[in-house]
Amino acid sequence: MPEQALYLKWRPLAFDDVVGQEHITRTLRNALARDRIRHAYLFSGPRGTGKTTMARLLAKAVNCTHTNVAQRPCNACPTCQAINENRFLDLLEIDAASHTGVDDVRDLRDKIAFSPGEGSHKVYIIDEVHRFSGNAFDALLKTLEEPPDHAIFVLATTEIDKVPATIKSRCLQFEFRRVSLHEVSARLAYIAANESLDIDQAALELIARQGTGSVRDSISLLDQIVTDPDERVTLELTQRLLGTADSLQVRELVAALVAEDLARGIQLINAAVDGGSAPRQFGGQILSFLRNVMLAQTASATLIEASEEERRQYDELAGQMPRSQLLRAIRAFNDAINNSAGGWQPQLELELAFIESVQQPPEPALPAPAQAAQPAQAGPTSRPLSRSEQARAAVQAPAANGGPAYERAPASDPGAAPAFSATVIHQNWTNILSQANRYDRNVGPLLHHAHVRHIEGNRLVLGVASAFFQQRIATPDKARVIEQAIFDLHGVKLRIEARVFADVRPPDPAEAAQMPAAQDPLIATARSLGGVIDDAASNR
Repeated sequence: MPEQALYLKWRPLAFDDVVGQEHITRTLRNALARDRIRHAYLFSGPRGTGKTTMARLLAKAVNCTHTNVAQRPCNACPTCQAINENRFLDLLEIDAASHTGVDDVRDLRDKIAFSPGEGSHKVYIIDEVHRFSGNAFDALLKTLEEPPDHAIFVLATTEIDKVPATIKSRCLQFEFRRVSLHEVSARLAYIAANESLDIDQAALELIARQGTGSVRDSISLLDQIVTDPDERVTLELTQRLLGTADSLQVRELVAALVAEDLARGIQLINAAVDGGSAPRQFGGQILSFLRNVMLAQTASATLIEASEEERRQYDELAGQMPRSQLLRAIRAFNDAINNSAGGWQPQLELELAFIESVQQPPEPALPAPAQAAQPAQAGPTSRPLSRSEQARAAVQAPAANGGPAYERAPASDPGAAPAFSATVIHQNWTNILSQANRYDRNVGPLLHHAHVRHIEGNRLVLGVASAFFQQRIATPDKARVIEQAIFDLHGVKLRIEARVFADVRPPDPAEAAQMPAAQDPLIATARSLGGVIDDAASNR
């Protein structure tokens, strides 16, 4: 007879043996002590976190005959032993993946009325309940709402979003969470000690990390690695059997990424793959490492499940790596893992991801301001640009002298000394408006309602009469056009900031009535969104 798998051999037999789900075991134990067992439960969560195991423990506890309720399940009474040996007739496990039809549910509904034959309760465990068809769920509704007093339903699923709300509302829901790295490695160490296995702690932590929070998957990996009970299992052996790379290779690759050393990075990727590392596994290790660096950079290294030495390494790299490059690398390697499908060059996706992480893509060439304001000439595959498209192109257009694209300066702190004279900006405001109109014709009408107030550091504060004009001027496209116009005329980079002031005079209705339609800010806004002015209607 073949030897039993480790995850079955070491399946928890009592609530104390369950790892990482204390919030559920505590609630169920209190319900047992107060005799407040519900008729239907819904267990949801990732695979291998203990949903079916918890359902079997609940079935044992409600049928256990031990006199002390706190000791249930006792694993000593005939009922507990029968359940442990899979011969208890009043515990029925149903696989919803193979019993999806309404006829299966009707058969269950017809048999549920029969009283238990051995225990006090008849427990139905329906695994992967989300695989039921719509008609099967409908047939289950009434029985689930008003089952016989002796019947208890436990529904388990890994995809809670596929379970209808009508089913959820009739159950007491428990969400199982992924188990932490330390808890899984401690459970593996306990199993290894009882199995008399000689295995390094670093190897156990690697197995737990590869299990990604699933206790069952981690124990299965341990069972896969230990082929010879008398052989010492080292970290190197575990890495070779699991197809993972050395952590030093991952750190060196990220160091090459920080140094923007393309040759070194490509060499490390090929060395890892040639050494037996699976490209997808290696990419996952890189992505996990980069995520830890991101956590250290944006939040705190204390969120990372690692040793103090490793946390110091993450902190050090977080200080060396620009956030833009870090985010670009995380996205690139995440796409590489998702797109990895083998092929004759399995490491190609990782190589491309590394190159994309190091080399920032160049900005696309954009038309000059004078061209941006004009519609594109029609061609076989082109069409005239709309007002909104012209405005978006003008935001990133280079200066009138053909220079590089304008880059906005970071805003200085509030209250800083003025970086330029507000009087000069005020005296030259008309020329600034004319220059801004070369990039976007909708800016001039908006600035007609704005007044230069003062300059704080490099912030040019414009006063407006309402929040409408404040929001329109503060948009990145409009603000950048104004800032570029100021830079073209005065050679200084200022940040535009519109504020509502009570003393700013709203537009005079008489002036607004005499203003040409093309200069009205509301009409200009509508035109920027693709609207068309009906001149005949405007004259009526």
